[in-house]
Amino acid sequence: MNLDLKNQTAVIVGAARGIGLAIARAFAQEGAKVVLVDRDPVVAESAQSLANASGIVGDVTNFDAMKKVAAQCQRVDHLVFAVGVGSGKFGFPYWNLEPSDWPRVMAINVQGAVNVVHAFTPNFLQAKTGSMLLIASVAGQIGSQTDPPYSASKAALINFMQCAAKDLAPYHVRVNALCPGMVKTELNQSIWAAWNVMQPADKKQAYDDWAGDKIQKVVPLGQWQTPEEMAAMAVYLASTHGRNITGQCVNVDGGFVMHW
Repeated sequence: MNLDLKNQTAVIVGAARGIGLAIARAFAQEGAKVVLVDRDPVVAESAQSLANASGIVGDVTNFDAMKKVAAQCQRVDHLVFAVGVGSGKFGFPYWNLEPSDWPRVMAINVQGAVNVVHAFTPNFLQAKTGSMLLIASVAGQIGSQTDPPYSASKAALINFMQCAAKDLAPYHVRVNALCPGMVKTELNQSIWAAWNVMQPADKKQAYDDWAGDKIQKVVPLGQWQTPEEMAAMAVYLASTHGRNITGQCVNVDGGFVMHW
């Protein structure tokens, strides 16, 4: 399938590793010019592993920094926000957490996305074409008890996506959210670590055992999802094949959350 992305420019924010890096790699494989953005300086090394790619260090919580990144990029055909953090604690029940555990998660996952989208919006308004993709989570659709701040932040991200999709539609700019399910990432492993530390010695589990049990309980297809699968959907949504897809929350989750 020809995705017709050759020579277009994709900016992937949160691309130093994990799902963001996989998405950057997929765009590069389709012949797009890729700009990787991350607060971690390793993003420069990640960019060097791809063809026709560059890396920029920038913190999404700093709006001025994001505006500078947008100015550096000039032409942008596709923007992906792939940043996400959790509270670092196991949030069931929610009073295991403190209100003070919430602000950092919201500042990065929600305000960070707002900063990035606002910073790049002038580029898209001028071009009058393009796509934006916000990486959310199935947790944002179900009120996940695992980490309430993370769950709430992703719900807010989905809602903001819908607002942006409506506002940008007259400019032929499409905005969607991609919701992964169970993916082996540092964030997923941190959830296990927070859960494991709270368990008595006889209840502790190795990561693969814990995740395997959870997958069998909540994922009808009974298997992991991968960063590469998220990347495949991301480039499809950016392509001409997705030209009538906007304002949508697309799940790649093995059936974790089903809608009609």
